[in-house]
Amino acid sequence: MTTHQLGHQPAHQFTHQLAQVNISRMLEPLDSPLLADFVAALGPVNALADAADGFVWRLQESEGYATGFRIFDDEWLLVNLSVWRDAESLDAFVYSPDHRDVMKRRREWFARPVEAMVALWWVPAGHRPTPQEAQERLVLLREKGPTAGAFTRRESFAPPVAPPAG
Repeated sequence: MTTHQLGHQPAHQFTHQLAQVNISRMLEPLDSPLLADFVAALGPVNALADAADGFVWRLQESEGYATGFRIFDDEWLLVNLSVWRDAESLDAFVYSPDHRDVMKRRREWFARPVEAMVALWWVPAGHRPTPQEAQERLVLLREKGPTAGAFTRRESFAPPVAPPAG
């Protein structure tokens, strides 16, 4: 993994949190039999995320899902947008056994990506990114490659450094 992070800093020094967006193009409508197992897994996977160490926030509708949000004006794209304390927290969730079990089946439900479908970026602590902001970060990553404004886990960047108190 290539990284632009310089060591680990104590959590209290961070004034930023890690935002992540990932999108997936459904092979069939959300209410189709093909996606039934995916839909059934949404609640348990969301509950795992909500309980994960370092989880801060996720985009959701009143019933707790984000399946009604759209990005790129595309009815076939599902959006997952969340904020985490740091990259290690996000990684611990992404690579947890229960999440990995669902991810192993993604090709059954979603088209193979042909461009960047995941972007990460640092947000000020307390900021909640919008789907529009997430779309802008995906476009930035697709057009410029990894930068401090939109990056991947393979090529990540350290959070902005807070100015000294004074």
